[in-house]
Amino acid sequence: MNISTSEKLFNEAKQYIPGGVNSPVRAFKSVGGNPIFMQRGEGSKIFDVDGNEYIEYIGSWGPHLFGHNPPFIKQALLNAIENGTSFGAPTELEVQMAKLITELVPSIEMVRMVNSGTEATMSAIRAARGYTGKEKFIKFEGCYHGHGDFFLIKAGSGALTFGVPTSPGVTKGNAADTLIADFNNIDSVKQLVKANKGEIAAVIIEAVVGNMGTVPVSDSFIKELRTICDEEKIVLIFDEVMTGFRLSQGGAQEVLGVKPDLSTFGKIIGGGLPVGAYGGKKEIMEMVSPAGPVYQAGTLSGNPLAMSAGLAALTEIKTHPEVYKLLEEKSAYLENGWKENIKNLGKNFQINRIGSMMTLFFTEEKVTDYNSAITSDATLYGKYFHGMLNRGIYLPPAQYEALFVSTAHSKEDLDKSIKANYEALKEIA
Repeated sequence: MNISTSEKLFNEAKQYIPGGVNSPVRAFKSVGGNPIFMQRGEGSKIFDVDGNEYIEYIGSWGPHLFGHNPPFIKQALLNAIENGTSFGAPTELEVQMAKLITELVPSIEMVRMVNSGTEATMSAIRAARGYTGKEKFIKFEGCYHGHGDFFLIKAGSGALTFGVPTSPGVTKGNAADTLIADFNNIDSVKQLVKANKGEIAAVIIEAVVGNMGTVPVSDSFIKELRTICDEEKIVLIFDEVMTGFRLSQGGAQEVLGVKPDLSTFGKIIGGGLPVGAYGGKKEIMEMVSPAGPVYQAGTLSGNPLAMSAGLAALTEIKTHPEVYKLLEEKSAYLENGWKENIKNLGKNFQINRIGSMMTLFFTEEKVTDYNSAITSDATLYGKYFHGMLNRGIYLPPAQYEALFVSTAHSKEDLDKSIKANYEALKEIA
């Protein structure tokens, strides 16, 4: 039997890289089979090392709002690389980027560039602790904020029990400072605030979750959460690493009409390059070194390549705000096609969508939080994933991830994806 180039590369990779991949979800463990090694991307398509072409919906897990390799980002990078890749010193690009972010997102008065979403969320929590002088913080079950120690905590046996580390290497001390609430359940927040009166520095939330599948926050919940944080002098942090500049110019906070105190960003602000940022109220951000005592640093932060690509992406958004109308039309078309397929096959699977983020859950239960998300049949999703892959459609290789639509997806792409969806569902049903 002929072995594919992808399989050869994966076998080799496993000898030198833990699990053969540099980020766990790429290993296809939750869907079965071996990962496919990619060679290039163009528009809505990616091409693997064996010459196969796929219409894809992960967009590097979110940043490719305009599809792969858009000419304006490619040109920005070519121009930047002529001057050098990194200086470890300030550049005008960083100032331009900071000004543009503060202009596009009303809650941001000052912003600090970092190199990843994980750095951004870790730094935001530290800034909130430094600003308030308090140590504990609340996160929500099912929300993912990167792999910082104090984020890798799951809920205990009840709402008020200590959280439990979800990874070896995370200490019980970290778990003791991390309080876990139920997403979309304001009473769970109130209980934690009451039981830890005056000790909570921050609440961090994915206002639209992308890491238990797409799960939007309810309007009443997020508004009441804002009120509680105001009353208790708790810093409200929106993790917009995934949603920032994808759902709208002002991110999820603009869609929801709620202003956080701090926000974290990534993905699109690097135009596909590694980047992150955190920002918000001036009085909090001025606590960050060298303006204040809260230390945070990064040799490659604000590097000219990431800033150039990010500036190109955000400038395109600023000058073409109609991009979000286009994304909504394309995403709604795909959603409606899939819903029609599900109905025609006599199933009641759930689809959650907000803007260009969407997830098909293999459950009949409405998905509003972590507990309802995990009712989805992940084994069935794995079969569906491979059914779509065999038909040239590349979806997230995990049930609990969002898919992303880009402006590069054509009607032909969407129609092919709707047809493949029907055939793949019929095959497994």
